[in-house]
Amino acid sequence: MTINKFQGKTEEEAIEKAKSEMGPGVVIMNVKLVKPTGLFGFLKTPHYEVTAAMEEKDPQLTPASALKASMRMHESINLAADEDISLPKLEKEPPVIKKQTVRPVASQPETVEGPKVSASNPASEGIEERLVNLQTLLEQKLSPDNAKADQEQPELKDLVPVETPTHQDQSVSFLKMMYQTLLDNEVDEKYVNQLLDDVMKVVRRGSSMDYILSNVYQKMILKFGNPKTIKVGNKKPQVIFFIGPTGVGKTTTIAKVASRFKIEQGRNIAFMTADTYRIAATDQLRTYANILDAPLTIIYSPEEMDQALSRLQDYDLIFVDTAGFSHKNEEQREDTKKLLASVASSYEKMVYLVLSATTKYRDLKDICDKYRGISDYSIIFTKLDETSLYGNIYNIRMYSGADIAYVTNGQNVPDDMEEFHTQEIVKKLLGGD
Repeated sequence: MTINKFQGKTEEEAIEKAKSEMGPGVVIMNVKLVKPTGLFGFLKTPHYEVTAAMEEKDPQLTPASALKASMRMHESINLAADEDISLPKLEKEPPVIKKQTVRPVASQPETVEGPKVSASNPASEGIEERLVNLQTLLEQKLSPDNAKADQEQPELKDLVPVETPTHQDQSVSFLKMMYQTLLDNEVDEKYVNQLLDDVMKVVRRGSSMDYILSNVYQKMILKFGNPKTIKVGNKKPQVIFFIGPTGVGKTTTIAKVASRFKIEQGRNIAFMTADTYRIAATDQLRTYANILDAPLTIIYSPEEMDQALSRLQDYDLIFVDTAGFSHKNEEQREDTKKLLASVASSYEKMVYLVLSATTKYRDLKDICDKYRGISDYSIIFTKLDETSLYGNIYNIRMYSGADIAYVTNGQNVPDDMEEFHTQEIVKKLLGGD
Protein backbone atom coordinates (compact mmCIF):
# COMPACT_ATOMS: atom_id res chain seq x y z
CA MET A 1 0.00 0.00 0.00
CA THR A 2 1.39 3.37 -1.04
CA ILE A 3 0.29 6.49 0.86
CA ASN A 4 1.33 10.02 -0.08
CA LYS A 5 0.31 13.59 0.64
CA PHE A 6 -0.32 16.28 -1.97
CA GLN A 7 -0.89 19.99 -1.57
CA GLY A 8 -2.68 22.56 -3.69
CA LYS A 9 -4.29 25.97 -3.54
CA THR A 10 -7.69 24.30 -3.88
CA GLU A 11 -9.04 20.90 -2.93
CA GLU A 12 -9.50 20.06 -6.61
CA GLU A 13 -5.91 20.98 -7.44
CA ALA A 14 -4.53 18.76 -4.68
CA ILE A 15 -6.72 15.83 -5.75
CA GLU A 16 -5.69 16.29 -9.36
CA LYS A 17 -2.03 16.12 -8.34
CA ALA A 18 -2.72 12.86 -6.51
CA LYS A 19 -4.46 11.34 -9.53
CA SER A 20 -1.72 12.56 -11.87
CA GLU A 21 1.09 10.98 -9.84
CA MET A 22 -0.58 7.85 -8.46
CA GLY A 23 -3.12 7.09 -11.20
CA PRO A 24 -6.92 7.36 -11.62
CA GLY A 25 -7.55 4.47 -9.21
CA VAL A 26 -6.16 6.38 -6.24
CA VAL A 27 -8.34 6.57 -3.12
CA ILE A 28 -8.58 9.92 -1.34
CA MET A 29 -8.42 9.10 2.37
CA ASN A 30 -8.44 12.56 3.89
CA VAL A 31 -8.74 16.22 2.85
CA LYS A 32 -7.94 19.09 5.19
CA LEU A 33 -7.41 22.82 5.01
CA VAL A 34 -3.98 23.82 6.31
CA LYS A 35 -3.82 27.32 7.72
CA PRO A 36 -0.43 29.04 8.02
CA THR A 37 0.93 29.49 11.54
CA GLY A 38 3.58 31.66 13.04
CA LEU A 39 4.01 35.37 13.57
CA PHE A 40 3.28 36.29 9.95
CA GLY A 41 0.91 33.44 9.24
CA PHE A 42 -1.97 35.79 8.52
CA LEU A 43 -0.05 37.10 5.50
CA LYS A 44 0.21 33.65 3.94
CA THR A 45 -2.45 31.85 1.91
CA PRO A 46 -4.04 28.66 3.29
CA HIS A 47 -3.71 25.52 1.20
CA TYR A 48 -5.35 22.12 0.99
CA GLU A 49 -3.59 18.87 1.86
CA VAL A 50 -4.83 15.55 0.47
CA THR A 51 -3.84 12.13 1.79
CA ALA A 52 -4.09 9.57 -1.03
CA ALA A 53 -3.55 5.81 -1.07
CA MET A 54 -3.01 3.14 -3.70
CA GLU A 55 -3.15 -0.53 -2.81
CA GLU A 56 -0.32 -2.63 -4.20
CA LYS A 57 -0.96 -6.13 -5.47
CA ASP A 58 0.43 -9.15 -3.61
CA PRO A 59 2.77 -7.25 -1.30
CA GLN A 60 5.71 -9.22 0.02
CA LEU A 61 7.13 -7.79 3.21
CA THR A 62 10.18 -8.77 5.18
CA PRO A 63 10.28 -7.85 8.87
CA ALA A 64 12.54 -4.91 8.03
CA SER A 65 10.29 -3.62 5.26
CA ALA A 66 7.21 -4.09 7.47
CA LEU A 67 8.80 -1.85 10.09
CA LYS A 68 9.54 0.80 7.45
CA ALA A 69 5.98 0.54 6.16
CA SER A 70 4.62 1.06 9.66
CA MET A 71 6.76 4.17 10.14
CA ARG A 72 5.73 5.54 6.74
CA MET A 73 2.03 5.03 7.51
CA HIS A 74 2.29 6.80 10.82
CA GLU A 75 3.97 9.76 9.15
CA SER A 76 1.50 10.09 6.30
CA ILE A 77 -1.99 9.57 7.77
CA ASN A 78 -3.74 10.57 10.92
CA LEU A 79 -5.14 7.20 11.91
CA ALA A 80 -6.82 8.45 15.03
CA ALA A 81 -8.33 11.59 13.46
CA ASP A 82 -10.25 13.40 16.18
CA GLU A 83 -12.10 10.51 17.78
CA ASP A 84 -11.33 7.47 19.92
CA ILE A 85 -11.54 3.89 18.81
CA SER A 86 -11.95 1.36 21.59
CA LEU A 87 -12.36 -2.37 21.28
CA PRO A 88 -14.30 -4.51 23.74
CA LYS A 89 -12.30 -6.17 26.48
CA LEU A 90 -12.09 -9.91 26.76
CA GLU A 91 -14.41 -11.66 29.19
CA LYS A 92 -12.38 -14.82 28.91
CA GLU A 93 -8.92 -15.69 27.74
CA PRO A 94 -8.74 -18.11 24.81
CA PRO A 95 -8.05 -21.77 25.68
CA VAL A 96 -4.49 -22.94 25.99
CA ILE A 97 -3.32 -23.95 22.54
CA LYS A 98 0.01 -25.43 21.61
CA LYS A 99 2.15 -22.86 19.90
CA GLN A 100 2.59 -24.89 16.74
CA THR A 101 -1.18 -25.00 16.22
CA VAL A 102 -1.91 -21.27 16.68
CA ARG A 103 -3.13 -19.72 13.47
CA PRO A 104 -4.46 -16.24 12.69
CA VAL A 105 -8.22 -15.83 12.50
CA ALA A 106 -9.82 -15.80 9.04
CA SER A 107 -7.51 -18.29 7.37
CA GLN A 108 -10.44 -19.55 5.27
CA PRO A 109 -12.59 -17.32 3.04
CA GLU A 110 -15.96 -18.54 4.34
CA THR A 111 -15.47 -19.95 7.86
CA VAL A 112 -13.31 -19.32 10.86
CA GLU A 113 -11.89 -22.16 12.92
CA GLY A 114 -10.92 -22.02 16.53
CA PRO A 115 -12.42 -20.41 19.62
CA LYS A 116 -14.26 -17.13 19.42
CA VAL A 117 -13.94 -14.40 22.02
CA SER A 118 -17.18 -12.89 23.25
CA ALA A 119 -17.42 -9.11 23.45
CA SER A 120 -18.62 -7.12 26.43
CA ASN A 121 -18.79 -3.40 27.08
CA PRO A 122 -16.23 -1.26 25.18
CA ALA A 123 -13.01 -0.61 27.06
CA SER A 124 -12.84 2.79 28.67
CA GLU A 125 -9.43 3.53 27.28
CA GLY A 126 -9.44 4.08 23.54
CA ILE A 127 -7.02 4.97 20.84
CA GLU A 128 -5.53 8.40 20.48
CA GLU A 129 -2.54 9.83 18.74
CA ARG A 130 -1.74 7.07 16.24
CA LEU A 131 -3.49 4.33 18.26
CA VAL A 132 -0.71 3.92 20.83
CA ASN A 133 -3.14 3.54 23.76
CA LEU A 134 -4.71 0.45 22.19
CA GLN A 135 -1.42 -1.39 22.50
CA THR A 136 -1.15 -0.41 26.16
CA LEU A 137 -4.73 -1.50 26.78
CA LEU A 138 -4.23 -5.01 25.45
CA GLU A 139 -0.81 -5.43 27.05
CA GLN A 140 -2.39 -4.63 30.40
CA LYS A 141 -5.16 -7.12 29.78
CA LEU A 142 -2.68 -9.86 28.89
CA SER A 143 -0.19 -9.05 31.66
CA PRO A 144 0.84 -11.75 34.18
CA ASP A 145 -1.03 -9.97 36.99
CA ASN A 146 -4.31 -10.10 35.13
CA ALA A 147 -3.68 -13.67 34.11
CA LYS A 148 -3.16 -14.53 37.78
CA ALA A 149 -6.35 -12.71 38.76
CA ASP A 150 -8.28 -14.67 36.14
CA GLN A 151 -6.81 -17.94 37.48
CA GLU A 152 -8.51 -17.25 40.80
CA GLN A 153 -11.90 -17.55 39.09
CA PRO A 154 -12.88 -21.26 39.25
CA GLU A 155 -14.81 -21.23 36.01
CA LEU A 156 -11.77 -20.00 34.08
CA LYS A 157 -9.04 -22.03 35.76
CA ASP A 158 -8.77 -24.49 32.89
CA LEU A 159 -8.69 -21.78 30.22
CA VAL A 160 -5.90 -19.47 31.37
CA PRO A 161 -2.37 -20.21 30.11
CA VAL A 162 0.11 -20.86 32.87
CA GLU A 163 2.94 -19.11 31.07
CA THR A 164 3.08 -15.41 30.32
CA PRO A 165 1.58 -14.69 26.87
CA THR A 166 4.18 -13.93 24.24
CA HIS A 167 3.99 -11.02 21.81
CA GLN A 168 2.72 -13.50 19.21
CA ASP A 169 -0.06 -14.63 21.57
CA GLN A 170 -1.09 -11.01 22.06
CA SER A 171 -1.31 -10.32 18.32
CA VAL A 172 -3.44 -13.43 17.78
CA SER A 173 -5.73 -12.46 20.67
CA PHE A 174 -5.95 -8.96 19.27
CA LEU A 175 -7.02 -10.30 15.87
CA LYS A 176 -9.68 -12.43 17.54
CA MET A 177 -10.91 -9.41 19.47
CA MET A 178 -11.10 -7.36 16.26
CA TYR A 179 -12.85 -10.24 14.50
CA GLN A 180 -15.52 -10.33 17.21
CA THR A 181 -15.91 -6.54 17.20
CA LEU A 182 -16.68 -6.53 13.47
CA LEU A 183 -19.16 -9.38 13.89
CA ASP A 184 -20.86 -7.53 16.76
CA ASN A 185 -21.30 -4.57 14.40
CA GLU A 186 -23.05 -6.98 11.97
CA VAL A 187 -20.33 -7.09 9.35
CA ASP A 188 -20.93 -10.33 7.46
CA GLU A 189 -18.55 -13.10 8.51
CA LYS A 190 -17.54 -13.66 4.89
CA TYR A 191 -16.28 -10.09 4.57
CA VAL A 192 -14.59 -10.17 7.98
CA ASN A 193 -12.62 -13.21 6.86
CA GLN A 194 -11.69 -11.57 3.56
CA LEU A 195 -10.59 -8.42 5.32
CA LEU A 196 -8.39 -10.17 7.87
CA ASP A 197 -6.96 -12.42 5.15
CA ASP A 198 -5.90 -9.28 3.29
CA VAL A 199 -4.38 -7.85 6.44
CA MET A 200 -2.39 -11.02 7.14
CA LYS A 201 -0.64 -10.59 3.79
CA VAL A 202 1.09 -7.46 5.04
CA VAL A 203 1.53 -8.18 8.75
CA ARG A 204 3.36 -10.97 10.51
CA ARG A 205 2.76 -12.70 13.80
CA GLY A 206 4.25 -10.61 16.52
CA SER A 207 3.39 -7.31 14.81
CA SER A 208 2.38 -4.54 17.18
CA MET A 209 -1.31 -4.07 17.81
CA ASP A 210 -1.44 -0.51 16.54
CA TYR A 211 0.25 -1.66 13.32
CA ILE A 212 -2.38 -4.38 12.83
CA LEU A 213 -5.22 -1.98 13.61
CA SER A 214 -3.87 0.69 11.26
CA ASN A 215 -3.72 -1.87 8.45
CA VAL A 216 -7.31 -2.97 9.07
CA TYR A 217 -8.38 0.67 9.18
CA GLN A 218 -6.68 1.51 5.90
CA LYS A 219 -7.89 -1.66 4.16
CA MET A 220 -11.49 -0.84 5.03
CA ILE A 221 -11.13 2.74 3.77
CA LEU A 222 -9.69 1.46 0.49
CA LYS A 223 -12.53 -1.05 0.10
CA PHE A 224 -15.14 1.69 0.65
CA GLY A 225 -13.46 3.95 -1.91
CA ASN A 226 -14.52 7.53 -2.56
CA PRO A 227 -18.17 8.64 -2.37
CA LYS A 228 -19.78 9.26 -5.76
CA THR A 229 -21.60 12.50 -5.14
CA ILE A 230 -23.32 14.90 -7.52
CA LYS A 231 -20.90 17.17 -9.39
CA VAL A 232 -22.40 19.95 -11.47
CA GLY A 233 -20.76 19.93 -14.89
CA ASN A 234 -20.93 22.06 -18.00
CA LYS A 235 -23.62 19.97 -19.65
CA LYS A 236 -27.07 21.12 -18.55
CA PRO A 237 -29.37 19.94 -17.24
CA GLN A 238 -28.23 16.93 -15.20
CA VAL A 239 -31.06 14.50 -14.50
CA ILE A 240 -30.82 12.84 -11.08
CA PHE A 241 -33.09 9.84 -10.41
CA PHE A 242 -33.88 8.52 -6.94
CA ILE A 243 -35.13 4.94 -6.88
CA GLY A 244 -35.80 2.46 -4.10
CA PRO A 245 -38.41 0.54 -2.10
CA THR A 246 -41.27 2.14 -0.19
CA GLY A 247 -40.69 3.75 3.17
CA VAL A 248 -36.96 4.44 2.89
CA GLY A 249 -37.39 8.24 2.68
CA LYS A 250 -36.75 8.99 -1.00
CA THR A 251 -38.82 12.18 -1.16
CA THR A 252 -37.30 13.65 1.99
CA THR A 253 -33.82 12.70 0.79
CA ILE A 254 -34.45 14.47 -2.52
CA ALA A 255 -35.44 17.61 -0.63
CA LYS A 256 -32.27 17.45 1.47
CA VAL A 257 -29.94 17.03 -1.51
CA ALA A 258 -31.74 19.67 -3.59
CA SER A 259 -31.66 22.16 -0.70
CA ARG A 260 -27.89 21.86 -0.44
CA PHE A 261 -27.41 22.77 -4.10
CA LYS A 262 -30.02 25.53 -4.05
CA ILE A 263 -29.06 27.22 -0.78
CA GLU A 264 -25.33 26.56 -0.48
CA GLN A 265 -24.32 26.67 -4.16
CA GLY A 266 -27.05 28.83 -5.66
CA ARG A 267 -27.86 26.32 -8.41
CA ASN A 268 -31.03 26.43 -10.50
CA ILE A 269 -32.94 23.28 -9.60
CA ALA A 270 -36.20 21.70 -10.70
CA PHE A 271 -38.25 18.72 -9.58
CA MET A 272 -40.07 15.95 -11.38
CA THR A 273 -42.13 13.16 -9.89
CA ALA A 274 -43.35 9.92 -11.39
CA ASP A 275 -44.80 8.76 -8.07
CA THR A 276 -48.48 8.80 -8.95
CA TYR A 277 -49.18 5.62 -6.96
CA ARG A 278 -48.78 6.89 -3.43
CA ILE A 279 -51.43 9.13 -1.92
CA ALA A 280 -50.18 12.69 -1.23
CA ALA A 281 -46.68 11.88 -2.56
CA THR A 282 -46.94 14.71 -5.09
CA ASP A 283 -48.19 17.12 -2.43
CA GLN A 284 -45.17 16.41 -0.24
CA LEU A 285 -42.72 17.16 -3.03
CA ARG A 286 -44.71 20.22 -4.10
CA THR A 287 -44.34 21.62 -0.58
CA TYR A 288 -40.56 21.33 -0.82
CA ALA A 289 -40.61 22.80 -4.35
CA ASN A 290 -42.57 25.84 -3.16
CA ILE A 291 -40.16 26.44 -0.27
CA LEU A 292 -37.16 26.27 -2.62
CA ASP A 293 -38.92 28.28 -5.35
CA ALA A 294 -38.39 25.48 -7.86
CA PRO A 295 -40.78 24.16 -10.56
CA LEU A 296 -42.42 20.74 -10.18
CA THR A 297 -43.46 18.60 -13.15
CA ILE A 298 -45.59 15.47 -12.82
CA ILE A 299 -44.75 12.61 -15.19
CA TYR A 300 -47.55 10.11 -15.82
CA SER A 301 -45.76 7.99 -18.43
CA PRO A 302 -42.24 7.56 -19.84
CA GLU A 303 -43.39 9.14 -23.10
CA GLU A 304 -43.79 12.50 -21.32
CA MET A 305 -40.20 12.64 -20.12
CA ASP A 306 -38.58 14.07 -23.25
CA GLN A 307 -41.11 16.89 -23.56
CA ALA A 308 -40.80 17.75 -19.87
CA LEU A 309 -37.00 17.92 -20.07
CA SER A 310 -37.15 20.22 -23.09
CA ARG A 311 -38.98 22.80 -20.94
CA LEU A 312 -36.23 22.72 -18.29
CA GLN A 313 -33.13 23.29 -20.42
CA ASP A 314 -31.98 26.29 -18.39
CA TYR A 315 -31.77 24.42 -15.10
CA ASP A 316 -28.58 22.94 -13.66
CA LEU A 317 -30.11 19.96 -11.88
CA ILE A 318 -33.42 18.13 -12.23
CA PHE A 319 -34.29 15.84 -9.34
CA VAL A 320 -36.67 13.01 -10.26
CA ASP A 321 -38.72 11.21 -7.61
CA THR A 322 -39.92 7.73 -8.59
CA ALA A 323 -42.57 5.46 -7.16
CA GLY A 324 -41.44 3.30 -4.31
CA PHE A 325 -42.41 -0.34 -4.65
CA SER A 326 -41.58 -3.79 -3.39
CA HIS A 327 -38.59 -5.24 -5.19
CA LYS A 328 -40.85 -8.25 -5.86
CA ASN A 329 -43.29 -6.15 -7.91
CA GLU A 330 -42.32 -6.94 -11.51
CA GLU A 331 -44.78 -4.52 -13.16
CA GLN A 332 -43.68 -1.42 -11.26
CA ARG A 333 -40.04 -2.37 -11.67
CA GLU A 334 -40.50 -2.47 -15.45
CA ASP A 335 -42.26 0.93 -15.36
CA THR A 336 -39.28 2.46 -13.55
CA LYS A 337 -36.87 0.86 -16.00
CA LYS A 338 -38.76 2.38 -18.94
CA LEU A 339 -38.80 5.78 -17.24
CA LEU A 340 -35.02 5.80 -16.83
CA ALA A 341 -34.51 4.60 -20.38
CA SER A 342 -36.69 7.42 -21.73
CA VAL A 343 -34.00 10.02 -20.96
CA ALA A 344 -32.10 10.83 -24.15
CA SER A 345 -28.37 10.13 -24.23
CA SER A 346 -27.70 13.85 -24.75
CA TYR A 347 -28.52 14.40 -21.06
CA GLU A 348 -26.17 13.54 -18.23
CA LYS A 349 -28.01 11.07 -15.99
CA MET A 350 -27.27 9.80 -12.49
CA VAL A 351 -29.20 7.17 -10.55
CA TYR A 352 -29.22 6.79 -6.77
CA LEU A 353 -30.66 3.76 -5.00
CA VAL A 354 -32.01 4.84 -1.61
CA LEU A 355 -31.78 2.19 1.12
CA SER A 356 -32.60 2.17 4.81
CA ALA A 357 -29.80 1.25 7.21
CA THR A 358 -32.38 -0.58 9.34
CA THR A 359 -33.31 -3.11 6.62
CA LYS A 360 -32.17 -6.71 7.09
CA TYR A 361 -29.06 -7.65 5.15
CA ARG A 362 -30.78 -10.47 3.27
CA ASP A 363 -33.48 -8.08 2.06
CA LEU A 364 -30.88 -5.45 1.12
CA LYS A 365 -29.14 -8.00 -1.09
CA ASP A 366 -32.42 -8.85 -2.83
CA ILE A 367 -33.19 -5.17 -3.36
CA CYS A 368 -29.74 -4.50 -4.83
CA ASP A 369 -30.09 -7.45 -7.20
CA LYS A 370 -33.53 -6.44 -8.44
CA TYR A 371 -32.65 -2.77 -8.96
CA ARG A 372 -29.44 -3.73 -10.75
CA GLY A 373 -31.70 -5.00 -13.50
CA ILE A 374 -33.13 -1.48 -13.82
CA SER A 375 -29.93 0.54 -13.97
CA ASP A 376 -26.45 0.96 -12.58
CA TYR A 377 -26.61 3.09 -9.46
CA SER A 378 -24.83 4.63 -6.51
CA ILE A 379 -26.28 4.25 -3.02
CA ILE A 380 -27.73 6.58 -0.40
CA PHE A 381 -28.27 5.13 3.08
CA THR A 382 -31.04 6.66 5.21
CA LYS A 383 -32.11 6.33 8.86
CA LEU A 384 -28.66 6.05 10.39
CA ASP A 385 -30.18 7.69 13.45
CA GLU A 386 -32.40 4.64 13.95
CA THR A 387 -29.61 2.10 14.35
CA SER A 388 -26.31 1.81 16.21
CA LEU A 389 -24.95 -0.95 13.95
CA TYR A 390 -23.44 -0.01 10.60
CA GLY A 391 -22.17 -3.36 9.34
CA ASN A 392 -24.74 -3.47 6.53
CA ILE A 393 -23.21 -0.37 4.95
CA TYR A 394 -19.92 -2.24 4.56
CA ASN A 395 -21.73 -5.45 3.56
CA ILE A 396 -23.68 -3.80 0.75
CA ARG A 397 -20.64 -1.94 -0.52
CA MET A 398 -18.79 -5.26 -0.77
CA TYR A 399 -21.78 -7.20 -2.12
CA SER A 400 -22.99 -4.76 -4.78
CA GLY A 401 -19.76 -2.95 -5.65
CA ALA A 402 -21.83 0.26 -5.86
CA ASP A 403 -20.38 3.52 -4.56
CA ILE A 404 -21.96 5.03 -1.46
CA ALA A 405 -22.69 8.72 -1.96
CA TYR A 406 -24.70 10.17 0.93
CA VAL A 407 -26.17 9.20 4.31
CA THR A 408 -29.05 10.73 6.24
CA ASN A 409 -29.62 10.66 9.99
CA GLY A 410 -32.93 12.39 10.70
CA GLN A 411 -35.94 14.18 9.26
CA ASN A 412 -34.66 17.76 9.29
CA VAL A 413 -34.24 19.33 5.84
CA PRO A 414 -31.49 19.96 4.82
CA ASP A 415 -29.42 19.49 7.98
CA ASP A 416 -29.73 15.75 8.58
CA MET A 417 -27.76 14.71 5.51
CA GLU A 418 -24.09 14.58 4.58
CA GLU A 419 -21.71 13.09 2.09
CA PHE A 420 -20.62 9.60 3.05
CA HIS A 421 -17.73 9.99 5.50
CA THR A 422 -15.64 6.84 5.07
CA GLN A 423 -13.32 7.40 8.01
CA GLU A 424 -16.17 8.02 10.44
CA ILE A 425 -18.01 4.81 9.51
CA VAL A 426 -14.84 2.71 9.63
CA LYS A 427 -14.04 3.99 13.11
CA LYS A 428 -17.53 3.07 14.27
CA LEU A 429 -17.18 -0.42 12.81
CA LEU A 430 -13.91 -0.85 14.70
CA GLY A 431 -15.52 0.09 18.01
CA GLY A 432 -15.19 3.88 18.03
CA ASP A 433 -17.90 6.36 18.96
